[in-house]
Amino acid sequence: MLSPAVTSPLPLSLVLITQNAEAELAACLASVPFAAEIVIVDSGSTDDTRRIAEQFGARFIEQPWLGFGPQKNAAVAAARYDWVLCLDADERISDALAQTIATVFAQPESGRAAAYALCRRNRFFDRWLSHGEGYPDWTVRLFDRRRARWNDDEVHEKVIVDNTNEGKAERLSGDLLHASAESLDAYLAKQNRYTTVQAERLFAAGVRTSAWQMFASPLARFFRFYFIKRGFLDGAAGFAHIAIGAFASFLKHAKLYALQKRAAEDSPSPLTGEGVSSSPASLLQGEREVKHCASSQECLHINQSRSSDPSAS
Repeated sequence: MLSPAVTSPLPLSLVLITQNAEAELAACLASVPFAAEIVIVDSGSTDDTRRIAEQFGARFIEQPWLGFGPQKNAAVAAARYDWVLCLDADERISDALAQTIATVFAQPESGRAAAYALCRRNRFFDRWLSHGEGYPDWTVRLFDRRRARWNDDEVHEKVIVDNTNEGKAERLSGDLLHASAESLDAYLAKQNRYTTVQAERLFAAGVRTSAWQMFASPLARFFRFYFIKRGFLDGAAGFAHIAIGAFASFLKHAKLYALQKRAAEDSPSPLTGEGVSSSPASLLQGEREVKHCASSQECLHINQSRSSDPSAS
């Protein structure tokens, strides 16, 4: 499935951000033999990431962590080609997808879209998901940097195409394989961290929730992906993946609700004009101090983002 279907160089740069990715990087790079250039922006690896990258002829750039969106934009800016293919170290290009990408570059540039969405297939409980929330998981990864860029979100960053979030992106056939090998503990810890960041960002943007949304949103999400999107066909792996997603929805609303309640308590008293001194942005600090991490790279990234971006604290 991962045999190289296209070996002739295409005028594009393969772009990755890494930190301590030695266990996954080689398989990722080997799945893209058609890239004319490989650019890796690394934020402090202490393992063999650099050695593996250089074995594949990659240009290895050291860059202190800027946050997911800004770090990816820095990597894109360092590329020699305007067309970039952005991957994570635990992703691989399938044979079918490689052939489809080649057809894009077989046509004149004037006939290409600004960006292309790839169909990511997620692996969970050692099973490739084929339904529900895990597939098809469309994500923009191939684009012309003159007309598209990553946004600056700390987590769940997306590509902005022609000033519209993932607008005007055509879809390509063939799978982008997300071969994550993280443990269940690590996956759950990641959901805890991500929902904390989401709640803080929503609160800062003035978004508010309610007890009803806290109750209804997880149920609606589970019903949509498990029944309408037929996640039940993926067996126990599908059930667990969707149930965790629904619980993450609950966590996001619950943490946002907690921020609202605490902010109301912190409001100046009409009698004394005083309130609790803690700032709303720091109310969930304790929830972010988790013991487990999806990877050492991700833990450092979240912690670095918190220290360098006061709004994410």
